[in-house]
Amino acid sequence: MLNIAIIGCGVIAQHHLRGLAKLTTARAAAVCDIRPEIAEKTAAEFGVARWETDAAKLFADPAIDAVILALPAVARTTLALEAFKHGKHVLTEKPVAMNAAEVRTMLAAQGDLVGACCSSRYQSFASAKAAREYIRSGGLGKIRTITCRAATKPGDAPSPNPPVWRLRRDLNGGGIFVNWGCYDVDYLLSMVDFKLTPQYALARTWQVPAAFSAYAAAGSDAETHITGLVTFAEGCVLTYERAEFSSLPAESIWQICGDRGALNLQMLKAKSANIVLTEPNPGTGTVTRVLWEGDESTSTLEHEGITADFAAAILEKRKPMTSLQDALLFARIADAFYASADSGQPVSFE
Repeated sequence: MLNIAIIGCGVIAQHHLRGLAKLTTARAAAVCDIRPEIAEKTAAEFGVARWETDAAKLFADPAIDAVILALPAVARTTLALEAFKHGKHVLTEKPVAMNAAEVRTMLAAQGDLVGACCSSRYQSFASAKAAREYIRSGGLGKIRTITCRAATKPGDAPSPNPPVWRLRRDLNGGGIFVNWGCYDVDYLLSMVDFKLTPQYALARTWQVPAAFSAYAAAGSDAETHITGLVTFAEGCVLTYERAEFSSLPAESIWQICGDRGALNLQMLKAKSANIVLTEPNPGTGTVTRVLWEGDESTSTLEHEGITADFAAAILEKRKPMTSLQDALLFARIADAFYASADSGQPVSFE
């Protein structure tokens, strides 16, 4: 039985606690939050025997095998380094870190411990597994384009207390791209096992427009709309656009195209989720068929799948769905997108 401690007792921690409660191989041995009333309340609500306000006590405890860092990005890397130093496996929330340099420091400290990132949230669905297996089999041939274009409709009314960290570059590393792009890019790049070498990036970002200013906390300086492009040495291109609090109509497209076919994907759980394959057909130009279909709307795998995979990776001594090395690729793309948007120029990867 693995003893796992959760650091940070916000909303996302509750998903991890529910996931751990369903496992027979791991348990929540402790929770920690700098707010004692929140830590104590969380422990009582989920039946966790121990709560702390100082994470160092949990890192120093040999009975704790692993930690889940469920708190804002600005605080996570320091805690991850301490956890690795004390021999703890680490699952970090998304985005993986504030920047690629922080991910590299974690990788240098990781050793043979498991390091994982929650950006893998949508890899657990059966639809994703079917698509990934088809691509791995060579069904699409040589990959040409990897595409995401997604816009969400603003809520009917803004929250009276929007999270301060969510659109702050100094607290979260960025805005919509690190908040949702980490999921989009993880989902798409996992289809090709993260085996891509980025070359150049070009991006533009926009902050919340005046019409939706009430939806963002005071002091927000990160983007709510981004569009960008990355070229890879392997000959393919990632094109990306995502927006919230914008005038764009709501839509979601995730797509991978190769020289032998193209897949239209469904990242988010849906009642009529399906993976659609389009292939060349000399008689009609192309032919389309459903590769996978089903109802994933009631699944809880986007949260519980991560926790279960983390525990299994530790016990089986294997790579998790998204390792820190995998997540580094997203962090590098994020750094390049923001550098390009800030400078107004394309940038090259080191």
